Amino acid sequence: MSKLSPIEDIKTSSDGLRGTLKESLTDNFTGAIRQKDEALIKFHGMYQQDDRDRREERAEKKLERLYSFMIRLRIPAGVITAEQWKAVHEISEQYGTGTIKITTRQTVQLHGILKHQLRLTLQDFAIAKLDAIAACGDVNRNVVCSSHPQVSPLYAEIYEYADKISTLLLPKTQSYYEIWVDGEKIYERESEIDPLYQDRYLPRKFKIAIAIPPSNDVDVFANDIGLIAIIKNNKLQGFNIVVGGGLSTTHGNPATYSRLASIIGFTDSEEKTLKAVYEILTIQRDYGNRSDRKLARLKYTIDNMGLENFKIELEKRIGFSLQPAQPYRFTERNDRYGWLQNHENFWFYTLFVEHGVVKPYQKQFLYEVANLGIADVRFTCNQNLLLGNIQEKDKQQIINLLEKYQIEQQDSALRKSSMACVALPTCPLALAEAQRYLPELVTKIEPLTAKYGLAQDDIIIRMTGCPNGCGRPYVAEIGFVGTAPNEYNLMLGGDSLGTRLNRIYKKQLKEAEILAELDALFARYVAERLVNETFGDFTDRVLSFT
Repeated sequence: MSKLSPIEDIKTSSDGLRGTLKESLTDNFTGAIRQKDEALIKFHGMYQQDDRDRREERAEKKLERLYSFMIRLRIPAGVITAEQWKAVHEISEQYGTGTIKITTRQTVQLHGILKHQLRLTLQDFAIAKLDAIAACGDVNRNVVCSSHPQVSPLYAEIYEYADKISTLLLPKTQSYYEIWVDGEKIYERESEIDPLYQDRYLPRKFKIAIAIPPSNDVDVFANDIGLIAIIKNNKLQGFNIVVGGGLSTTHGNPATYSRLASIIGFTDSEEKTLKAVYEILTIQRDYGNRSDRKLARLKYTIDNMGLENFKIELEKRIGFSLQPAQPYRFTERNDRYGWLQNHENFWFYTLFVEHGVVKPYQKQFLYEVANLGIADVRFTCNQNLLLGNIQEKDKQQIINLLEKYQIEQQDSALRKSSMACVALPTCPLALAEAQRYLPELVTKIEPLTAKYGLAQDDIIIRMTGCPNGCGRPYVAEIGFVGTAPNEYNLMLGGDSLGTRLNRIYKKQLKEAEILAELDALFARYVAERLVNETFGDFTDRVLSFT
């Protein structure tokens, strides 16, 4: 048997994810927490980070790194009330950098929170009925769902599955409340017995998405489990289940790879769907790689077992056979911007938030809207924000605020179709810029799309600062994956709907080389494309890949 990774011992000996977190928080001689607690704090929805822009300066002064923490909330399907948004706004003003970051998993995170502020921040979130439980760590993370109610009259029914699954798969330990909220033990430890996670938890993080055709805004095939809603005659029939998606790779390690999820069947009831989801996690718990964390996601478990053997094991555990997958069709992946009305005549307004970073004027606009109490707030997997459930009589108030804050900018289709991970300066894994650089790069690409008459084409472009793929660059039509400062692998050939991976076209390009390559590619595209052929389909058809 292979030797377990050090993280496995940390989990099993953590006393229900408690570790020495209480002791770490009271150590005033450092802004960091103890090394083993760095792994445990992720299960509580936090990462320890430091300002990499200031590492050299502080090292010269013989100071420790400028440590701080990121807190990510658990918000199934990304829907909160106006009052909860006000709380997020006010907490972000009091703690951290002041910036609210919308993530690619339909939630928000705050950066720059100091160690002594952690309990206060989480207690304030708890007052607003928000928490960070299992937003990170080797457990099921925030469950996402197609974001716009206009996609289906059955949206509300399907959306509820996100909350049901999130609740079903929560860890049983009460350590989060004990450490961060109440400061004392709430229940006897016997009540914390966890038949799902046991004391081992999962070998690695786990992600679940629910897609409502025709929209694949959740990138359902990039998730460990995907549920594709099947609707016939205006009734939810059930879900196609897809398994084994995951995008993370490691430069120079050919054993790691991106994989799109595989369809294994259909479930026709809530009971069967939830049972299947639960038992897929138990298979990953029991068979996942606990020796090499780079090979620990469900995609590797499935490929090692074989998809058919995985399905056989699943059906043995759930006690019924999956039905054959049902037909469905995706026609879109980007968000639906501006004003749209659903079947109940409620209005929804989608606000473009570039790479999820809520700008100060947007933040103030949203705070004023929240104070009106006439709209809820919804986050999308494309890092944007919806104001929802607005009645006709209240719509003009929001229009007035849109005008007051000049919210409706003339952003290009390319910019609205772009996405980037956080990367530098806070992510410890980043090799290159992403969130801070992609807006600048898009500004330089826009003249090229205009030059070739492509300004209205919503070509999906994504960038990450490392190969972990948090911004999902491997399912973009143009993907940039950081390899070193100011250098990126150029990934092409992915489709516009998230159903085909791209591949490396050119390695380690600098900006001038990127622009030259795209200039040539756009020229070929307009000259050689087929009727209605997207840029991703064109590059997949005509290019040779390494």
